[in-house]
Amino acid sequence: MHFAVFFFAFALTGTTLALDNGLMRTPPMGWLAWERYRCDIDCENDPKNCISENLFMDMADRLAEDGWKELGYVYVNIDDCWSSKQRDDQGRLQPDPKRFPGGIQKLARYLHDRGLKLGIYGDMGKLTCGGYPGTPLDKIELDAQTFADWEVDMFKYDGCYSNATEQEQGYPLMSKALNATGRPIGYSCSWPAYQGGLPPKVNYTQLGEICNLWRNYGDIQDSWDSVLNIVDWFFENQDVLTPAAGPGRWNDPDMVFWTQLPHLHLHLWFKNQSEGQVEMLVRGPERLATVIQSQKLCYISWSLSM
Repeated sequence: MHFAVFFFAFALTGTTLALDNGLMRTPPMGWLAWERYRCDIDCENDPKNCISENLFMDMADRLAEDGWKELGYVYVNIDDCWSSKQRDDQGRLQPDPKRFPGGIQKLARYLHDRGLKLGIYGDMGKLTCGGYPGTPLDKIELDAQTFADWEVDMFKYDGCYSNATEQEQGYPLMSKALNATGRPIGYSCSWPAYQGGLPPKVNYTQLGEICNLWRNYGDIQDSWDSVLNIVDWFFENQDVLTPAAGPGRWNDPDMVFWTQLPHLHLHLWFKNQSEGQVEMLVRGPERLATVIQSQKLCYISWSLSM
């Protein structure tokens, strides 16, 4: 059996002003569902892997009980396909009642009781990328307050089914709406990924003032070609990306590398950062988790700082 982990550390920091919410002064670390579990909602036939409260509670237990939290891996992030297909009678988003019977607030408190934080997903279009209710311009304030009421700690705002004009208005509006709730909620923007990732269409000074992190590039796929395309793009554009990143404001290349061995799922979600930190989760033999947690592994460090 051959086991290899590759760790790409992007040191892209600069001096741009950051969103003034006091959050994510160091790169956020934790676990995100999308790359591995996508939009699996078939809990009847695939109960261990479907997007449900059980999956996120299980991941929270792994982070809290298996030593990950002590290393700084504190976020458990829900991605697309978590909600009901309809808003409630008051116009609010609501979780799928069969897959999240306890509700999002109960899930958030489950994480908080373990010293962890909950992230959730939304989209600026009328629909999310997966076809669930989105958060268009007229729903921004309502949904921001709903997330705060649910005690969510991080919000990822995607851009499927929205246009450039809506994005120009919506991403700053959501930043203001989240801050206006009074609850500290880290804000992840997908705006630059929908505008080509580079100036003049992307204003990184503005992004640093409204977002804690942002997606620069498209989704990674389960192939080395995809990984290398992202690495190449960030390397070729480091002169633009380097000044944009720093405490409270991070490039997010959506770098995910995952491998499956018998009884093992390893997920890595890489962020551009100076600390060389990475989001990962191991489901598998205790001895493998211990090896990874002790950081006794081979890694490749790409230092792109000036």
